[in-house]
Amino acid sequence: MLKTNLQSLRLESTFAGGKELALVSILFSVIAATVAGFVLYGAYYGGITALLLRSSFFSLVAAAAMLFYALRYKSVAGRAVFYLFALAALVPGPYLWHYYIDIVMRGAMSIEQDRFVFIALIVVVFAFVRIAVGRALIILMALAFLYAYFGYLIPGKYGHGGYDISRLTSTLMLSTEGVYGVPMGVAVEYIFLFGLFGAILTKIGTGEVFVDIARGLTGRVQGGPGLSAALSSALLGSLNGSAVANVVTTGTFTIPLMKRVGYSAKLAGAIEAAASSAGQIMPPVMGAAAFLMAEMIGIPYAEVALAALVPALLYIFALMISVRLEAGRLNLARDTEAGLQLLVRTLRTKSYLLLPLVVLIGLMISGKSPTQAAVMGILAGLLVCPWKKATRINALDLIAACKETLSSTLPIVAAVAAAGVIIGILNLTGMGLMLSGLIIELGDGNLWAVLLLTALASFVLGMGLPTSAAYLLLAVLVAPAMTQLGMETLSAHMFIFYFGLVSAITPPVALAAYAAATISGADANETAVESMRLGFVKLLVPFLFVTMPGVLLIGTTTSVVAAICFATLATASMSIGFSGWLRENLSWVTRLLYVAAAILIAWPAAATDTSLFVVSARVLGVVVFAALLIKASTQTKLKTMKVHA
Repeated sequence: MLKTNLQSLRLESTFAGGKELALVSILFSVIAATVAGFVLYGAYYGGITALLLRSSFFSLVAAAAMLFYALRYKSVAGRAVFYLFALAALVPGPYLWHYYIDIVMRGAMSIEQDRFVFIALIVVVFAFVRIAVGRALIILMALAFLYAYFGYLIPGKYGHGGYDISRLTSTLMLSTEGVYGVPMGVAVEYIFLFGLFGAILTKIGTGEVFVDIARGLTGRVQGGPGLSAALSSALLGSLNGSAVANVVTTGTFTIPLMKRVGYSAKLAGAIEAAASSAGQIMPPVMGAAAFLMAEMIGIPYAEVALAALVPALLYIFALMISVRLEAGRLNLARDTEAGLQLLVRTLRTKSYLLLPLVVLIGLMISGKSPTQAAVMGILAGLLVCPWKKATRINALDLIAACKETLSSTLPIVAAVAAAGVIIGILNLTGMGLMLSGLIIELGDGNLWAVLLLTALASFVLGMGLPTSAAYLLLAVLVAPAMTQLGMETLSAHMFIFYFGLVSAITPPVALAAYAAATISGADANETAVESMRLGFVKLLVPFLFVTMPGVLLIGTTTSVVAAICFATLATASMSIGFSGWLRENLSWVTRLLYVAAAILIAWPAAATDTSLFVVSARVLGVVVFAALLIKASTQTKLKTMKVHA
């Protein structure tokens, strides 16, 4: 048992020797435990100045990242360079802590030694981003620095006087406007903390409870394994907020189960990818960008999570309809080992493992901050896990949870550091405001043109950048333009949030779909296209945020209820049309009628719009949808009567 626990702390490397690998693994685990303790202390007790908290957190995480990624290099020299980067990464945090009072006394104006530390910091950021995220952010950071330094060479309103290294040091390192800006604050205060919460719940077995509950609810239904995979993956994804991580954890169980009852490899992989990507939009945890959104807008995270609830449920609703219809088309078997008995047994024997989630949600509803709620949720998890031998964890398991959290957080921290640099320079030079004006000019002042441009920009950035980085850049550059044209602030930010996420299941990147295809053995691009069809709500529901903000629970009770009703009917109709099956294969004409009915029901106008044209369109849509359902039901009854006759 001890050997297994120690093995879980070991990093992977095919190049480093045994002693080197062991030493690096120990150092990484020690840093992970230190970061976890530091974050928990800051979240529970507070009192640490933002600049010191964020810089110390980044120094520790960046040093761990250099150790982690050094093991990828075959040459000793390559690994040695990254070990030196790790030492350099440890400098800025302690440096700012030691000289903090002096920095404050001189008004954050940089001196020569500050600039040397700043150069080391930026080198580490570039190395970290390059190895953890890729070239896209490297190019954007480089362009931002060039623009900041050589802006005086640019004529017209987009030029400026230029900023030297002294001013850049003051802005990007000695203040909370650059590397240690709001994005880094969200990483230390929310992202790592909630990641640790999810890792600990996974360790104590809460994830298995979700799977068993999902199987108990859906297992006896035709195609139950697909429905349980969709439901359990969405629930688990809401804890870790990562589509790819969720695919590789739950997919190893759900995809073979779906294939065993008759789902094709392509469809099984697509269902898992689409369901896992639901975790990024499903409260209570959602993805990292949701915490960033709360900070950028300046509202409590609980409000963001509550606003995201209905769209997330619509997504899962559409997915469940599609999966059930596919099961009917393929005439699949049922999961004979699942059903009500499994649900009752799970709730009777393992429901106590859901207590941490109850604590988390209950405290957030009661008005506690997300950080306080997460800390209490973690403590609740540690208190309930000893109740039974099967769920007990020891100190090494806790360290392993810290290690897993840190490993999964590395790309996010790299992304927010780079985004902090870019946003800091945009604010310093005033380019952020000018780009918002440019977007309005390109859209000719038309909100729908700006929305289409924004959707395209969000999608493209989402392909090349992590969700958090894509959202941050768009929140600074595009969201102001959308709000200037009359869109609700929360609706604007949720719009770019959704389109930044959709690249997880859309080619040419589709990382979640590609991960699922690796497990299922299907073609990666075919799996991605299929997952797009299943997850179409992510592409369409953001436009409802504009016309029917009631789906985000914005507005009067009447407008909210009306918006939810219209959105639900439209989602159901669109799901059937995209599936192409309802008790029998549907003709293209019938499928188009279902899609047309959905468009009419969700006509782009306010949910409470009582103008003759809008009311007529929606009534017609409901009538067409109802008529199609009645027709399908009647044809089935007639066929059944003929068979019995």
